[in-house]
Amino acid sequence: MRGIISFGGYVPYRRLNRAAIAAVMGRGGGRGTRSVASYDEDTTTMGVEAARLALRSAETEPRALWFATADPAYLEKTNATAIHAALRLDTSVGALDFGGAVRSGVGALRTALEAGGPTLVVTSDIRGGLPTGADEANGGDGAAAFLVGGDDDGPVVAELLGTASATEEFVDRWRQPGSPSTGQWEERFGETRYGPLAAQAWKEALGSAGVGAEDVDVAVLTGAHGRAVKRVSGQLGVARVADDLAAAVGNTGTAHAGLVLANVLEQAEPGQTIAVVVLADGVEVLILRTTEALAAYRPVLSVADQVANGAEVSYATFLQWREMIRVQPPNRPEPSRPSSSAAARAQDWKYGFVGSRGVESGTLHLPPARVSIRPEDELDEMAPAPMADVGAAVVTFTVDRLVYSVSPPVVFAVVDFDGGGRLPVELTDVDPDAVRVGQRVEMTFRRLYEAEGIINYFWKARPARSGSTTD
Repeated sequence: MRGIISFGGYVPYRRLNRAAIAAVMGRGGGRGTRSVASYDEDTTTMGVEAARLALRSAETEPRALWFATADPAYLEKTNATAIHAALRLDTSVGALDFGGAVRSGVGALRTALEAGGPTLVVTSDIRGGLPTGADEANGGDGAAAFLVGGDDDGPVVAELLGTASATEEFVDRWRQPGSPSTGQWEERFGETRYGPLAAQAWKEALGSAGVGAEDVDVAVLTGAHGRAVKRVSGQLGVARVADDLAAAVGNTGTAHAGLVLANVLEQAEPGQTIAVVVLADGVEVLILRTTEALAAYRPVLSVADQVANGAEVSYATFLQWREMIRVQPPNRPEPSRPSSSAAARAQDWKYGFVGSRGVESGTLHLPPARVSIRPEDELDEMAPAPMADVGAAVVTFTVDRLVYSVSPPVVFAVVDFDGGGRLPVELTDVDPDAVRVGQRVEMTFRRLYEAEGIINYFWKARPARSGSTTD
């Protein structure tokens, strides 16, 4: 049996009320909200968060990591390697990008499901468009991750029954590198192309799985072409089509099928048949069946909980974060380019957030040190101390309105980690007026800044989400 061993979906903390668009611009927007990646998030950092959730519910380390996004932080540099480093995977674990198109996400998942060995598939996307456009309002930001393997790799919670793919070259939606907006052909044209392709792939997938449409308990149906999705939805003949999270999150592009599937799996019961249908430059179909192992599976932090616990962001701030408008920054020098050699020397600390602990004294050192503050520890008598999943509490904090930041003010805090260890860190996803001493926080992988085209990644702290850190 081969299928999904563990999974996780990540929804950013911030939400944009679509009505705020029309309130400012006089048109555009709509009803509901969309998820918004913060100024210090990108597709790589969101991919790290989804992967952390997936791996904390798994007993197996992947042998490969595949990352798919239509909005990569880098070109001509593998983005999956930063995720690899943040997860502290062994150097023997390959890391590859599946990039450039919405279809890459489900394509990577399907390839992993049909391949051998445990593979971690991470999908992530940041969606947007020009102000008042449909892509701006209907898009969303998010990520999903799946550890895929066989029975020898861990309990499979959803086995793969069958797949099918239908591919045809036609220009429906397109975006050139660096462009803020996506082009789209007349919707009726795309609808006429997707309809027959979906019918073909759907029939083939059901046949390969040995099931009928009436046997499918729920279908995950996603795509960037709204009319085509609506048409195909009425043709599947299934008992239920899953909520696509459009009202609260929006369409997260490359990550959307995975995010909706994670949400469905979190609420599913053993023995249910789930179909995943993705319309993007063709059609991909996966047929899965949940197993008895799902009954014992406990997600670290559910998609539903993340959707329900967000905070609103103003439309002006959203436009600033998307670099659609520029505001006066603090009167401080911009940071210099981060050192690649220094980052390489401190990779476990910078990307994995690994401190050191004295072998004899047990004293924790953050950042890691070769020489202990305790005399009983000899030089280099230090053991690695992974801290990314250890909870902490705020000891003291300050709100700095002068230091350089893309989105001032900056909240700095000193935190005490559970079991010992103290460190000054930057807080994120937080209202400066709501921070308090004693507040529980957890670590999250974020961008510090970008200089001369190099992104400086490190760890920040955010208010703890239920169940997401060790107590």
